[in-house]
Amino acid sequence: MKKSNTRYKSSGEGLVIVIILIVLIGGGVWYLVSHKQSMEKEGRIFGNEVIKRLVIDHDVGFLSSNLSPQARLDLPPTEQQNLINQVQQLGIPAQPFTTDENFTWESHFFEPRGFFTAHLNYPGGPATLQIAFDHPVSKWQIVNISFAGPSMAR
Repeated sequence: MKKSNTRYKSSGEGLVIVIILIVLIGGGVWYLVSHKQSMEKEGRIFGNEVIKRLVIDHDVGFLSSNLSPQARLDLPPTEQQNLINQVQQLGIPAQPFTTDENFTWESHFFEPRGFFTAHLNYPGGPATLQIAFDHPVSKWQIVNISFAGPSMAR
């Protein structure tokens, strides 16, 4: 009798361990999916904020403070100011304007990258603002930006 009690006790302990492992794995998957959704939501807010701050507010300080280190080298302060001046000379685009939003992930749940293209309608003609941004460590940052004004747009 003692052997069968021990056998039932061992299989019961194994079942408890399996249940605990399933709960831990489920919790981990839930966290990763939740984190991914949260990061994508934050990224969409950031991307739209960048577009607004550049084409509506003409905020060179915002642009400068949100460039990645490489983007700062690629777009020095004088070129940042030139970009803002070019956008400012066009005025404020007709609203609402459309934005194509695309997100990718380097790994399935980490290293998000956003690619936004704003299609702008200025009094002088259409323009396109494209931004690429990522979130490598602590904050969202712009890694690339290009603007094709009315005379440059296709």
